[in-house]
Amino acid sequence: MQILAIIVSLAIAVVGVALFGKTIGHIVSVIRLGQPAPGRTDQPGLRSLTLGKETLLHTRMLQWSHIGILHWFVAFGFLGLVLSLVTAFGQLFDAHFALPIIGHWFVFEWVSEFLTWTGLISIIGLVVIRLRALPRGEKGRYSRFFGSTAWQAYYVEYTILGVLICIALLRGLEYSLGAGSKFHFPTTFWVGDLLFSGLSEHALENTVYLVAMIKILISFAWMITISLNATMGVAWHRFTAWPNIWFKRDADGGTALGALQPIMVKGEAIDFENIEELDEDAALGVGKIEDFTWKGLLDFTTCTECGRCQSQCPAWNTDKSLSPKLIMMNLREHAYAKAPYLLASEDERKSLSQLVLDEQEKPLVGPADVAVIDEEALWACTSCGACVQQCPVDIEHVDAIMDMRRYQVLIESSFPSELNGLFKGLENKGNPWNMSPSGRMDWAKDLPFEVKQIGGTAETDPETLAEVEYLFWVGCAGAYEDRAKKTTQAVAELLNIAGVSFAVLGDGETCTGDPARRSGNEFVFQQLAMQNAEVFKETGAKKVVSTCAHCFNTLKNEYSQLGVELDVIHHTQLLNRLVREGKLTPVAPADSTLNGQKITYHDPCYLGRHNQVYDAPRELLEIIPGAEYAEMPRNKTKSFCCGAGGAQMWMEEKVGTRINMNRTNEAVETGADKIATGCPFCRVMLSDGLTAKQADGTAREEVEVQDVAQLLLASVKRG
Repeated sequence: MQILAIIVSLAIAVVGVALFGKTIGHIVSVIRLGQPAPGRTDQPGLRSLTLGKETLLHTRMLQWSHIGILHWFVAFGFLGLVLSLVTAFGQLFDAHFALPIIGHWFVFEWVSEFLTWTGLISIIGLVVIRLRALPRGEKGRYSRFFGSTAWQAYYVEYTILGVLICIALLRGLEYSLGAGSKFHFPTTFWVGDLLFSGLSEHALENTVYLVAMIKILISFAWMITISLNATMGVAWHRFTAWPNIWFKRDADGGTALGALQPIMVKGEAIDFENIEELDEDAALGVGKIEDFTWKGLLDFTTCTECGRCQSQCPAWNTDKSLSPKLIMMNLREHAYAKAPYLLASEDERKSLSQLVLDEQEKPLVGPADVAVIDEEALWACTSCGACVQQCPVDIEHVDAIMDMRRYQVLIESSFPSELNGLFKGLENKGNPWNMSPSGRMDWAKDLPFEVKQIGGTAETDPETLAEVEYLFWVGCAGAYEDRAKKTTQAVAELLNIAGVSFAVLGDGETCTGDPARRSGNEFVFQQLAMQNAEVFKETGAKKVVSTCAHCFNTLKNEYSQLGVELDVIHHTQLLNRLVREGKLTPVAPADSTLNGQKITYHDPCYLGRHNQVYDAPRELLEIIPGAEYAEMPRNKTKSFCCGAGGAQMWMEEKVGTRINMNRTNEAVETGADKIATGCPFCRVMLSDGLTAKQADGTAREEVEVQDVAQLLLASVKRG
């Protein structure tokens, strides 16, 4: 038995290690096909701390607490019990083998016991969770595992289960062979007593050889299996997750949200003022798999197919074809299927298989039956960032989607027809509604005080500029959209009441470019942003307050790419500060019938997930006297999108149900009288949803959608 065990175990180990090393080399070569990704190696110390925190504390995994806890024990069982594999090889040659020095140290023994049983219980728990969440019956596509490669997940889980069972059996055998007392085997001595107490020493030794061999066979069969399939992300993430986290965009541990990265060519951001100097074949965006950066290819390789991103995606949850998980999986499969062609020389390509040649010809984006990525799915993204927020291994889904959109718009001129109106309005009039710039101050006509203007046609002297504390960025919606105008007016009144000196740019303001950039039209974004950058430089404005979450995000996080550094604050943050400082005082309503009104709050994606502003709006609502605050089930990091982001405000949802209706239903079900938000886009979408529900009788007529600023103003003006 011993000789057979040694021969079989060493043979499979040699094959496993050889194949494993070869596949790692192949994975590295595929990732290196990507374009440069600058800024991914800065602050190595901080990156290492972030990696340590996310690994040891499982900060990303614990967003789903019970699964995160189970995964922690499985992961650290996998890491901590590596030495048990060394022990198993030793036991092939000597059934009484123990690691030198630490082998019988009680601390090592106790830790081994702890990791064995917690790992065993946890992997069984994860198996049960997977079986209960399978995409069958009513769950169907709403299972987060829909579309995942099921057999790979089962194989990995049952491999871990088998290895842990073998470790427990070997511990019991070691106790039966007299390796130590119950003190050293506090939780596995009973395994020896129950299963092996009647065996002779010779039989015990043969059983050790057998179980050690089985453990080695299971371990190296797994290694061979994943080595034959480099796209088996559910297994390879154990190795690729660490570099993927280390190379994440933000060294301090933040997610890849907020700023959208500029278009890069050979690792350098394009200078749009000298665009003619670019090579003719320069890719503007991503049109082929090799146009992605190496970090993008590492992202695809790392996808674990856990489906957290899919479970939170507003498009997927309203029956559209977009799944962030399936996007990553399709890009990974295509990258590794096309890699032989990309890695081969011109002469070698002639002898490649037809499958590889067909993959090389496959378009990256197009109709679902011919392309890697379904064009319908590409344009369904709201850029809400739920996928990035939820990903436990820091994959940057939104960047990949936006880069593919850029190529479709700038190179292929292939985009939804509704966007023509958006682009025309932005290019000709500087706003998505194609309204005259001269109407940007119409919202201020009925205010009982004068609003200072320091941009455009206004003549402003230096003294006025010096007096202004904040530049109030009104935004296109705040200037032109009737519902958003009420928010603009409310904020202006509140700032005036609080004695805050502010001014606006008036017709000197143009769109920040957010809808252009999120729809892939980087040329128009740059045009608008450079125009605004000049205005900021001329006025010297540094402190900016914005009511639009999209303007707030773009000014705060993206204008620095053009050399404009601004101190940008959202209006809910500023108003909250003014209330805390006593400059604004909410007063209880005199009419008792208004007391007890229920308010719920919808988190704008570009305020919440993209910029982590969650508390200020809630604190304002909770401080309004006489009102009761009610939280929606999906809130803060797990808030559901209104459906307007990613330029969806100007596109039609032709597939599935409407995202805004999904969110409006949730808001109405809280029983709220007021649905509050902090973004004009959200307000439009939720108002439209509420109107539809009121029309069909499923929502009360008195329910309203209002901005937080309006609710605060009503409370302040009572005094």
